[in-house]
Amino acid sequence: MGAASPGFVYGGGGGDDGGTVYVAFSGVQAALSVAGAAVASGADVFAPVGLAGDAAGARAFPQLAAAEPDAAAGDPVAVQALALRCFLKLCGSPEFQMLLNQIRGKGVVFTGHSLGGAIATLAALHYLCISSSSSAYATAPPVLCVTFGSPLLGNEALSRAILRERWGGNFCHVVSQHDVVPRLLFCPLDAVPVRIIVGLQLQQWPGCTRHVGTVTNSVEDAEQEALQQLIQAHSRVVAMEQKLAAPEMRGGSPYRPFGAYVLCSPDGAACVDGLTAAVQMLYATFAAKCVSGSVKSLEAAHSCYGDLVLKMPQHLVLKRRPRAVDVLAAVSNSNYDAGISLALEASGIDGEATGATTVRHWLKASKRAGRSPSLNCAGLATRLGRITPCRAQIEWYKASFDGDTGYYDAFKQRRSPKKFHKANIYRIKLGQFWDGVLTMLETSQLPHDFHRRAKWVNAARFYQLLVEPLDIADYHRNNLHKTRGSYITHGRERRYELFDKWWKGKGTFTGCTSDTSTTASRTRSKYAGLTQDPCFWARVEDAREQTESAAAGHDAVALATKLESLREFEHYAAELVESKEVSIDVLAPQSSYSLWLEEWKELKLSDEARTSSLFQF
Repeated sequence: MGAASPGFVYGGGGGDDGGTVYVAFSGVQAALSVAGAAVASGADVFAPVGLAGDAAGARAFPQLAAAEPDAAAGDPVAVQALALRCFLKLCGSPEFQMLLNQIRGKGVVFTGHSLGGAIATLAALHYLCISSSSSAYATAPPVLCVTFGSPLLGNEALSRAILRERWGGNFCHVVSQHDVVPRLLFCPLDAVPVRIIVGLQLQQWPGCTRHVGTVTNSVEDAEQEALQQLIQAHSRVVAMEQKLAAPEMRGGSPYRPFGAYVLCSPDGAACVDGLTAAVQMLYATFAAKCVSGSVKSLEAAHSCYGDLVLKMPQHLVLKRRPRAVDVLAAVSNSNYDAGISLALEASGIDGEATGATTVRHWLKASKRAGRSPSLNCAGLATRLGRITPCRAQIEWYKASFDGDTGYYDAFKQRRSPKKFHKANIYRIKLGQFWDGVLTMLETSQLPHDFHRRAKWVNAARFYQLLVEPLDIADYHRNNLHKTRGSYITHGRERRYELFDKWWKGKGTFTGCTSDTSTTASRTRSKYAGLTQDPCFWARVEDAREQTESAAAGHDAVALATKLESLREFEHYAAELVESKEVSIDVLAPQSSYSLWLEEWKELKLSDEARTSSLFQF
């Protein structure tokens, strides 16, 4: 597969498994679209636009548009006006819609340079949004977005929304040490020289001089120096801030980075992750060359990414040691401090230069922040071990009723009050633990791929299969199905919906098949320890209600609809039982399922008698 369209090209996707598709976006079309108006409109083309307030933007990015306003700054998610306008125009084209249909469900790498990188980022976010919302329990396919010299795209609310969706690991931004474009939007928007960004973009296109009018792709030395000082001053203010919230209150720019940043220099590259670290290192690497005076022209710095990428593998395989004598590393003889020194040099910062100590502190703080999710995950594993006895007690509770009513009905009827109260306490404790896990995940206190790790996916699934039947029993015992509606649509805890999504994606993340396809090709020799449909008992309760309603109803049309629905459930349940995908408690003599089978048999006999009498007349 391979094609070129105005604004993007794509290729790949071969092989039996579909392969990975590569999509590259150009910023030239974006620059041409505003070249004539850029000088007149000034910074308006880079003003942030709220997604929730833009109808087309809200449709393209529903999860981001629906995100709650940022708690710190009180702002909704907003993105750069020019990038959004160009992406939405591209998104509406038949060529792009055809591309989306072709790559749906496949792994995709989006990429772009300069303004093309910002458009590529929006394309990746759109693909993630439509992939994760195409089904209630669908999982997003593998997506990677790599940009080169891309300007900042959105505000801090966007950064936080991306973290909440656990998409931060899908974005990598490559930035040259001398490039002004990735740093320019740290400046107040009324000070941003739009024509320079547009000119730098058009400089890549030989025919630009015939189309850009007053926009030029050359920058005088004095203007270049003034621009560098402007960027250095404002990025320093942002980098030095202890809190990055509400930057507008200080007259600064609303734009903030997200994802990983690879900061390149002629000496190598260093990678940082996280909003604070990215801001600080974008400033530090730019300031280092401004101080030394060895600064390239704006055009050369913005078009050097091809050479940097070609040289990067050489730096990765080369054994290195710090050129400068690192006093801290020498005193402590620490590999960690030596690694920090190498990161400084690789990013183009002299370890002995003025300000290097501050940058070293920033890098160490970034490393500590990066380790925190992993440390939290390790601590969570310890807490999981401590909560395991609660799970074991519920397993014992289940076993004690398997031969009579089953633990679902025993819990619903509060049989053996002492056992019931203990099981209920353990149910609540386990629910609190898993709710806490999800809170930590949504607030970025756990690794971004936490929900893909087999240990936690399996632990969540086992908890769900064991405990959700008790939640269903509690829901029906309190008659909430009569006031709220069916448990599946109105009573289910959000944690269970997320765990369903994790389990559905298990095959995608591990390379093995999901539970459904695995069990289809595997024959059990005995009944499952836990019923493999966590909502099975809710379906049984719905079937019993429909059976009762059908037995008392007189409307022939409604009766036919209910009978058809009941036949479908009968077939579904019979398949589960036949394949032994249910626990033995489902077949207990006094279980709700066994009782429903008797009720259903009577209803079918009654319906047959009614049908027979109609034919007689």
